[in-house]
Amino acid sequence: MRRIVFFGAALVLVALVIAGALVSTGVVGAGSAGATLRSIVLFFGDGGSSQPVGSGPHGWTASERGLIASLSIDRLPPLPPDPSNAFGDDPDAVSLGHALFFDSGLSPDGTVSCSTCHMLENYFTDGKVRANVRGVDTPRHTPTIVGIAFSDWFYWDGRKDSQWAQALAPQEAAIEHGGNRMAHARYVLDSYRSQYEALFGPAPDLSDAGRFPPNAAPLGDEAAQAAWAGMTGVDQETVNRVFANIGKSIAAYSRKIMPGRSRFDDYAAAVLANDQDRMTDLFSAEEAEGLRLFFGDGQCTDCHNGPLFTNGTFHNIGLPFPVGSKFDQGRSLGTQQVVEDDFNCLGRYSDASAEECVELRFIKLKGEELVGAFKVPSLRNAANTAPYMHNGNFADLEAVIRHYNHAPPAFPGHSDLVPLALTEAQSAALIAFLLTLSAPPDAPPDLLRPPESSE
Repeated sequence: MRRIVFFGAALVLVALVIAGALVSTGVVGAGSAGATLRSIVLFFGDGGSSQPVGSGPHGWTASERGLIASLSIDRLPPLPPDPSNAFGDDPDAVSLGHALFFDSGLSPDGTVSCSTCHMLENYFTDGKVRANVRGVDTPRHTPTIVGIAFSDWFYWDGRKDSQWAQALAPQEAAIEHGGNRMAHARYVLDSYRSQYEALFGPAPDLSDAGRFPPNAAPLGDEAAQAAWAGMTGVDQETVNRVFANIGKSIAAYSRKIMPGRSRFDDYAAAVLANDQDRMTDLFSAEEAEGLRLFFGDGQCTDCHNGPLFTNGTFHNIGLPFPVGSKFDQGRSLGTQQVVEDDFNCLGRYSDASAEECVELRFIKLKGEELVGAFKVPSLRNAANTAPYMHNGNFADLEAVIRHYNHAPPAFPGHSDLVPLALTEAQSAALIAFLLTLSAPPDAPPDLLRPPESSE
């Protein structure tokens, strides 16, 4: 029996490697690879046996226990460094980024900060259908920043490949912060010079308005673009460097915001210990049934797997368009944008070597599966991040499950869904399980509130 179990474990490991390779090269979608992997794990994790340990709703086979363990936060590895951000784990950068995250001075009218949309009390989301600043809707729903430091791609379409590059884009977006990189560089150097210089060395002198106009950027209104075009390449690079360092500081802060331990994670520990009493205390029979559905007939782990309940890939799931909206190209456009981004991993403001930019170097740029595809979000704290999907189309989890039950075809593009046809009781059980994934973010307490100077 020991040899059979070892053989099964070895096949699971091989399956993991093969599935990852197939997805990364685009040979198959993550859903197909996930389904294959799930089948292999469920069979070989028990050495071919399907006898549960224990009985009743909390009786789990060895393979099921392995799958449950794979979802536990106890399996979350240490956060690897971001090679493109040499300051990502510097405590001084965390402190500066913390201040900048809550500083509404990074907007021309002093009303918008990162925390305007990424609100502490909403699990770092805003609870709106689509992000809305100054009464104007943005095209997409605000995703949480909790745990996204483990991601390879950022934004719903993956048009940024680092947290620091992502942190820069809203600052120049007219319907978000609404500022420009020159004004923001000058503001940060005026307001945080000592902190900036302690991290990045002597700050440039931007006081000469002839060389450094008050408002200038390659994006934004015509006046700002014209002012930017009138600058020398060297002066543009000076401003870009300060602007990039602003993003790197904000990223150092957001890297610290991790998901907390949920009731599910305690249940997973009890499952591994086969502590029936503890399991019964932690989960109802309905919640346990929901967990079974999650990696079984619900097929959720095809995309929502691992300790963060996401595989970080992109899928078209045939979402209906909100009234009055146009088709959103999603990943098919995001790939083009990220390779052209001046602040990507291969750019001059990145701290990474070219060899370290693996994801960007081998990015898949074309394919039907990219059309209308969006990033798979984490399901941790799903109960706290409504409404759902990139366009905020579904107000509650019941609406999400109804969509997956029917799996309408996508247009354009190809939907990765197949109809689940769950019963009402099964749908309710699946939602009951999802509610067990809630927990406060895990971060030093002082980082989970605005700095004193911002309060």
